[in-house]
Amino acid sequence: MSDQLKRVAVLGGGSFGTALASIAADNGAEVRQWLRDPALAAQINREHRNVRYLPDYAINPNVRASNDMAEVLAGAELVLVAIPSQAFRDVVRQALPWLEPEQILVSTTKGIQEDGFKLMSQILEEETGFSHIGVISGPNLATEIAQKQLTATVVASDDALTRTRVQQALGCDYFRVYASNDRYGVELGGSLKNIYAIAAGMAAALGMGENTRSMLMTRALAEMGRFAVARGANPMTFLGLAGVGDLIVTCSSSLSRNYRVGHALGEGKTLDAAVEALGQVAEGVNTVRLVRNKAREEGVYMPLAEGLYQVLFEGVPAREMARLLMRGEQSSDVEFILPREDVQKAHRRVEAGDEGEARDE
Repeated sequence: MSDQLKRVAVLGGGSFGTALASIAADNGAEVRQWLRDPALAAQINREHRNVRYLPDYAINPNVRASNDMAEVLAGAELVLVAIPSQAFRDVVRQALPWLEPEQILVSTTKGIQEDGFKLMSQILEEETGFSHIGVISGPNLATEIAQKQLTATVVASDDALTRTRVQQALGCDYFRVYASNDRYGVELGGSLKNIYAIAAGMAAALGMGENTRSMLMTRALAEMGRFAVARGANPMTFLGLAGVGDLIVTCSSSLSRNYRVGHALGEGKTLDAAVEALGQVAEGVNTVRLVRNKAREEGVYMPLAEGLYQVLFEGVPAREMARLLMRGEQSSDVEFILPREDVQKAHRRVEAGDEGEARDE
């Protein structure tokens, strides 16, 4: 493989996949983009615009769209998989006959599969067995990327080659690509923050102020870290772009799909009406259900996720949920900082073999 990526494939015709395809083409790669809809593919090739998702964005003419998977994947050194989580595995299986082990496969999807609570990169590993697997996550609103506003993202992989190649393919003067080797933590952060964007949109629609939003984001970050630790991830990853960075942008911007769903719910719309009005996939809706159930199963205290579940799926009014949250447990502010004597006590319990009780302290 040469230092300069010659061909990049993008699976998916949504806003983020389209923006990344154009960036890779701007950087000199020959880019092929796969879409299910042949009419939309033809329109992109003819007008160099994705009128369905980014109608005002001029796509680099070196991006060629097609609904022929074999054509798109042939010779691609880097494959970006930008497919909604519900269809992710099916599309990867569809692509498998034309994938090669030396190709780099990178998920850009922020979601969780219900069966086995699998993240998208885990699905890539299971379906392909390839060694060059990674994820892209961060505060990346596709509309702003299309406008060439300064943006940063994270590519996470255990594989150094994957990290380097994604940085080469996508790094430019307005899109900075940082690297991480904590793939699971980065990917988990990108999925979890969608939950709290719904809560933030709901709070805004209810007329709550900046103090409320600050409290919501801070407690959301604590909840994310708590869940990460329970799943074996490093809570420090959540202090980076894929954690607090992504959380800030999705809880602050009406461009966020999950924020808009929450706003509609706060206005009194039903979940079905909110999702229908959006017209795109809001990954956070499904993530609320999956994470709430997993948290209950593993005994992780997640009052925000629990409250959102009740609003989305049990018909509890959003304003009533907000009142209930304020009556919940008042615990430590920063949960991964312990007094020195507590740290020493935990260490003694670990040395004595009582690891479970040590973690509880």
